[in-house]
Amino acid sequence: MAKHEELPVPIYSTLDPVYGDGSQLEEAQLRFDKIKSKFLEVFGHSPHVFARSPGRVNLIGEHIDYEGYSVLPMAIRQDTIVAVRKHDAGESEKQLRIANLNDANYPMCTYPVNPDQEIDLKNHKWGHYFICGYKGYYEHAKSKGVDVGSPVGLDVLVDGIVPTGSGLSSSAAFVCSSTIAIMAAFGVNFPKKEIAQLTCDCERHIGTQSGGMDQAISVMAKTGFAELIDFNPIRATDVQLPAGGSFVIAHSLAESQKAVTAATNYNNRVVECRLGSIVLGIKLGMKPEEAISKAKTLSDVEGLCVSFASSRASSDPVLAVKEFLKEEPYTAEDIEKITNQSLQSIFSNSPTSLDVLNAAKHYKLHQRAAHVYSEARRVHAFKETVSSNLSGEDMLKKLGDLMNESHYSCSVLYECSCPELEELVKICRDNGALGARLTGAGWGGCAVALVKENVVPQFILNLKEHFYQSRIDRGVINKNDLGLYVFASKPSSGSAIFKF
Repeated sequence: MAKHEELPVPIYSTLDPVYGDGSQLEEAQLRFDKIKSKFLEVFGHSPHVFARSPGRVNLIGEHIDYEGYSVLPMAIRQDTIVAVRKHDAGESEKQLRIANLNDANYPMCTYPVNPDQEIDLKNHKWGHYFICGYKGYYEHAKSKGVDVGSPVGLDVLVDGIVPTGSGLSSSAAFVCSSTIAIMAAFGVNFPKKEIAQLTCDCERHIGTQSGGMDQAISVMAKTGFAELIDFNPIRATDVQLPAGGSFVIAHSLAESQKAVTAATNYNNRVVECRLGSIVLGIKLGMKPEEAISKAKTLSDVEGLCVSFASSRASSDPVLAVKEFLKEEPYTAEDIEKITNQSLQSIFSNSPTSLDVLNAAKHYKLHQRAAHVYSEARRVHAFKETVSSNLSGEDMLKKLGDLMNESHYSCSVLYECSCPELEELVKICRDNGALGARLTGAGWGGCAVALVKENVVPQFILNLKEHFYQSRIDRGVINKNDLGLYVFASKPSSGSAIFKF
C-alpha cells in the first residue's frame, strides 16, 4: 500500500469525510452554501471546484523546521476554502479575479494571468498569497513535464476562518488551498508530499523563508493524529496523543505579522542560524570556504558537534555551542574575521537575507544554536514519551514539562515571545495547565496549553476571567467572539478537494 504522503489529495463529492457529522457538518454546509451564492453573485457563474486546507497548532518543535529538524504539529478544525472557476479558452477576459467572502476587509484583487509575474513585496495585498500558489503550480507542473497550455483566466473566491496573525498558519492554509484548487481546476493531482514541498517553496515568493512544517501538516494531516514531520525528504508519521489530555489554543491578541516583520524577526533568525552553523563548522575544523558552501543549516554541522561532545562523554551538540560560540552578540566584523568573507557576499543570492543584514545590528549565534539543538531533542523526547508505557498521569506530566522547557527556550534563547504571550502562558500554568508554550513563529499569536480533559471548560473560563475579560472591557475584542480566540482542539484532517 502507498505511504500516506505518496497518495494524491483526496477528492470528495460530499462534506462528511472531512467535516464529520452533527453541528460541525451543518456549519460547513452553511459555509459552502454561502460561498456558492457569493460566487454566483460576484462572477455570474458557479465554481467548478473547491479545495480546503486547515490551519495547525505546533505542539513542540519551534523554529527548527528550516534548520532541517523534525517537528510535531496537528491540524486544527479551522480551515481556508478556495472556490475556483477556470475560464474557457475562448473567454476574452484573461485575468485572475480573487474575491473574499469577507469583502469588507479583503476587497477584490485582480492580477494578470502570467505565471512568471513578480509579486510586489513592498505593496502587501491579501491576494498575493493566492499568486504564490499560482506561481508554485506552474513551476511544479512544468518541472514534471505537464503540458500547462497557455494561461487562462480564473475566478476565485476565498473563505478563511483560521485567525490571521495567530501563529496557526493562516498563510499556509491559504497558499495550500489555493495551490490545490488551481491544480484541481486544471484536472491535475500530485502526491501530498510533492504538494507540501511545492507550497513550502512557493511561499518564498511572499518573502518568508518558510521551513515547511505548516504546509506539510496542512496537506498531510489525518483525523485523530498529530504528525511527526521529517524533512529531506518530507514524510509524516502518525502520533497518537494520550487519552485524558486536551490541547487548548489561546490567542494573545498580539498579531504576528510574519511577512511584514520578516527582516527583523523570522528571517533574521534564519540568517543567525546559518551564521551559527558556518562559525561552528569552521571552529570544528572545516575550511571557511567549505563551511560557507556546505553549512546551510545547524543540522549540517550537528555531526561535528556530536563528535566533539563524544570526546566529553556526551552526545549533546549544545556542548559544542557552549565551547565555540560566545554568549555575547557578534558584530558583522566579528563573524567576517572568522569566515574571511563579507556577510553580503555569503548571502548575495538571497534578497530576503540581504534585507536582514541591512536591518541587523548584531547576531546572537550562541543562543539561537542552543535553542535549535535543544528543541530538536525535545521533539524526539515528546514522541518517545507518547510511545512509552508510562501511566497516563505520568505521561501527561512529562509532556507538559517538555512544553514548558520549549517555551523557556523560545522566550529566553530565541527571543520570539512578547509581553502578551508571557502573560498568557503564566496564566495558563497558574490555572492548571500541565504545560504551556507559545506556538507558531511567535512575536504574538497563540499559546498552546496541555490540560486534563475533564477540566477544559473550567480552564477556558479561568482564561476568560484572568486574561480576556480586561481586553473585552477595553473593547479589544467582542465578548461574543471569544470562541474564536480560545478553544480546545482535537487533531483534524488535512487538505481535500470537493467536486459536487
